[in-house]
Amino acid sequence: MNALLANSNKLSGWLGRHSIDILRISLGLVFLAFGALKFFPGASPAEALVIRTIDTLTLGVISGQAALLLTAVLECFIGITLITGKLLRTGLLVLGFSLVGIMSPLVLFFGDLFPGTPTLEAQYVFKDIVLAAAGLVIAAKALAASPLRGRIA
Repeated sequence: MNALLANSNKLSGWLGRHSIDILRISLGLVFLAFGALKFFPGASPAEALVIRTIDTLTLGVISGQAALLLTAVLECFIGITLITGKLLRTGLLVLGFSLVGIMSPLVLFFGDLFPGTPTLEAQYVFKDIVLAAAGLVIAAKALAASPLRGRIA
């Protein structure tokens, strides 16, 4: 029984030291993969939704391939910062702003996404809730390590 507790404590310690970094890298890989797909027309299942969303959010200022390219660049930047840990706070800030666009189809196009049962696009957006929660966990750790912590009222 003592050996089991000792192993459990070792595992718990290892998880405490490494799980958020594993989450950060995993989330980065997801963003990098989804972003990279958007560089190839027709490769992303969310292409039409991305274009429609950015077009709506920018009131038509950014549309079509420009919207897709912007999204691809932002998602790849987020992914690279999460994977490498370099410019992490900047990447998390971009992620925070991107989440507005990522989640907005749930408000902007709810009827289209959920005409009864959720469409594939709805499922695509809905899974982003988990990505947002993962981003919050990573941000909490990154901000806790901030040299500014405790200095901002």
